[in-house]
Amino acid sequence: MSGLGKNITNYLTENFSEEYAKRYEEYIFSEPSYYVRLNRTCNEERIIKNLSAYGIKLKSIPNVDFAYLITTGLENAGKTLEYILGKYYIQSLSSMIPPLVLNPSEDERTLDLCAAPGSKTTELSELMNNRGTLYANEISVPRLRSLVHNLDKLNSVNVGVLNFKGELLSKIYDSYFDKILVDAPCSALGIIQKKDEVTNWWNNKQMEKIANLQLRLLISAIKMAKVGGEIVYSTCTLTLEENELVIQTVLKKYPVELLEIDLPVPSHPAFTKYGKENLNPELKKCRRIIPWEIQSEGFFVAKLRKTGDTEGKEKAIPQKRKDKIVTAEDKSISQYLNDIEEKFGFKRETLNEFKYILKNKDIFYINKNWFAESLAPFNRVGTKFGNIDNRNATHLHTQAAQLIGKYATKNMVELQTLEELRTYLDGGIIKSIKLEPGQKIIKYGDYFVGMATSTKDGLKSQFPRAHRTGKIILPNEV
Repeated sequence: MSGLGKNITNYLTENFSEEYAKRYEEYIFSEPSYYVRLNRTCNEERIIKNLSAYGIKLKSIPNVDFAYLITTGLENAGKTLEYILGKYYIQSLSSMIPPLVLNPSEDERTLDLCAAPGSKTTELSELMNNRGTLYANEISVPRLRSLVHNLDKLNSVNVGVLNFKGELLSKIYDSYFDKILVDAPCSALGIIQKKDEVTNWWNNKQMEKIANLQLRLLISAIKMAKVGGEIVYSTCTLTLEENELVIQTVLKKYPVELLEIDLPVPSHPAFTKYGKENLNPELKKCRRIIPWEIQSEGFFVAKLRKTGDTEGKEKAIPQKRKDKIVTAEDKSISQYLNDIEEKFGFKRETLNEFKYILKNKDIFYINKNWFAESLAPFNRVGTKFGNIDNRNATHLHTQAAQLIGKYATKNMVELQTLEELRTYLDGGIIKSIKLEPGQKIIKYGDYFVGMATSTKDGLKSQFPRAHRTGKIILPNEV
């Protein structure tokens, strides 16, 4: 076969069939389908209607709530106001499945072990109603930045971010979590359609090296789960070594059992034979998603339950941090919240729904039920609430305005035209709007878009530079 690479072709032919390899190649060189996951906190019908003004049409996916196929307007999907404000996330259909299988609630302590760029983390957050305790771990610093960016964009306020080797994280968290997602790094045979560079490096040796890491990640997850806790293991590759054989090993050596799972998309039972070797018959409970059957990526999904104790080791506690997490009533934060309450007319119960972290002059916030024994392991907790200036006055951040702006009763400005909105999104000054000095919460239509400050020259945008790095288009510019 031309273009696919002999290593991959040989592997698929030997382990599946020549027909499978042929169908795989046909799929890989076909035009990809693209999907979006609408934010569960938003009004679906309204988002779909608003996107139609950009020429974007969506088709709902049966049995997968909030999932849509982009049928027209793909070129604009990553540039809309709704995208920038986190009203939807561009994500493959297959990628949406592992969080749905894990299905955490806000009452369950949950970990996403390999979290960047955040597609599954933000989905987990939404499934938890943006409440409770969710940890997101990522080893790569560049990928950590993309994770934080997406958590901010979707206003995920129940996430603490960790930056550790996932296979070593069990040294800190032993028998700690109710639910864990291990969406492991893999040899990516399921996503070559969108990442054709995989064909340049893929070989059996590299694949087996990755499989070893996957096994260590899954073992770490088993140690971190409570007895009775559940773990979803998933990959976006097709090889048996990275899928069935990883599960086979942990079934032999660790107190776990496989659970039956019913996926909302077409899938097949995993293999119970590897060459001439018979594998554990329980492996049939794992599921394989074949890419050309759902016009999305190839995936493997397994769900495990921890059935007994694993040998715990002495905890390796990171060095302590000076900042701490406090409730709204704590004297270290209450004066600043009083300032915000007074400026924008928030009721106190709105601000009491969160805990706060004061870090130098910055204030971060997270839902009040989020739990951690210590903040020491975390790279970041929650998202931005505001900052304190040199006069000790508090300024609300755009992240907070987007989430709680609807509860404000004063100092809120509604933009009237797309021209005003364009100036705001570009970080400019809306000279036609002159008000009493001070910060204002900015609204446009149904959306609370951020913060601005009123000056003698007009309304000066405080829309974060991080949110305007890419091009933002408005309906009148399509």
